[in-house]
Amino acid sequence: MTPTGSWRASRPLSALALSLILLSCTPQDGPEPDSVPDLPPDPVVDTSLQFQLLDWADVLTWPDLDVSSAYTAFVRSCISLGQLPADTPMSPRARIGGRVGDWQSVCRERDAGNPRAYFETRFVPVRVTTNEADSGLLTGYYEPEVEVRRHREGAFVQPIRQRPDDLLSADLGAFSDELAGLRVMGRVEGSRFVPYRERDAIEIENAGEPLAWGRPIDVFFLQIQGSGRLVFADGETVRAAFSAHNGQPYVSIGRELVARGELELHQASKAGIEAWLNEHGPDATAELFAVNPRYVFFGLESLSDPELGPRGAAGLPLTPMASIAVDPEFLPYGVPVVLSADLPDAPGWTGLMVTQDTGGAIRGPMRGDFFYGWGEVAERRAGSTRSRSEWIVLLPHAVAESLLQPA
Repeated sequence: MTPTGSWRASRPLSALALSLILLSCTPQDGPEPDSVPDLPPDPVVDTSLQFQLLDWADVLTWPDLDVSSAYTAFVRSCISLGQLPADTPMSPRARIGGRVGDWQSVCRERDAGNPRAYFETRFVPVRVTTNEADSGLLTGYYEPEVEVRRHREGAFVQPIRQRPDDLLSADLGAFSDELAGLRVMGRVEGSRFVPYRERDAIEIENAGEPLAWGRPIDVFFLQIQGSGRLVFADGETVRAAFSAHNGQPYVSIGRELVARGELELHQASKAGIEAWLNEHGPDATAELFAVNPRYVFFGLESLSDPELGPRGAAGLPLTPMASIAVDPEFLPYGVPVVLSADLPDAPGWTGLMVTQDTGGAIRGPMRGDFFYGWGEVAERRAGSTRSRSEWIVLLPHAVAESLLQPA
């Protein structure tokens, strides 16, 4: 019989901790990849994770998978983990990760000559489910290419702003162990630390110097993706890298249009929303964007290697078709995952991914956002990806066996 185990991820917080979290907290100061932001998943009611240790023969698609890209992504995670103390938890909240030292030992033994055999000998496949479901929600995101100008002109009237000097980030873990990994964004007003300005106030007060100017629709979706490639009129291309957000809650404009009766549920994709915005003009666009108080700020980076994606929340370049954003409450960064889902143009797809990012709309167990890369094909696939997904994580032997022990 295959061994199983379980762990309840949720735990009670003090009234003070809860009030701080409700203010404006985020698991980390990172981007919010969500190519289908318009239809976020319903909240998970029961977050009890269930683990089932498998044999490799149970992973039926494994022999047919191309693991080379995921291996490259995993090596980048290994290099990052090698800089941390061995006794550091992989995640301050997710028990499933074990300690950094457990991963450093398998990282030292990596084998570029035969990555499939490396994963088979150093890791245990572990199926992840919850008490509620055997599958989770998978969406997709990409790095958009945005046409911009250096100054405001013509249709390029929306600034892409850099982080304002008065936007501060507070690490709540410095005040309480039970809040480890959580941050609050805000500003100082007199002697008080208060939530930062909402979207409309940022625009009115011009908080954050403009780095470039784009079309309003393009800039809004750039903020949703969390990073992008800015293409100037002279052909120069630079990366707009995520710098910070204002800490305000994310509100879906697609869900808002559905609630108003402007769109049907199946129309609330990026393409459907963009068509609605183009039809209704600038005034309707500005009014709808104001529904979402969250605002994302950027910094400019040179595109030294066009084949590398933007940095994810783990601080590493994302690998197209191999990096995935997750909720670090349930999965640490750097974990290989075998995912099965119905992707656009690829029903019954299975692939090996590595957890290297997160996002404001990526919440709950088995909630993933698949990084497609950049370009028109990546945009199309990301905008239409919304599928149930089955998860098998690959864990070092010591970490997998620890899941069977009482919490």
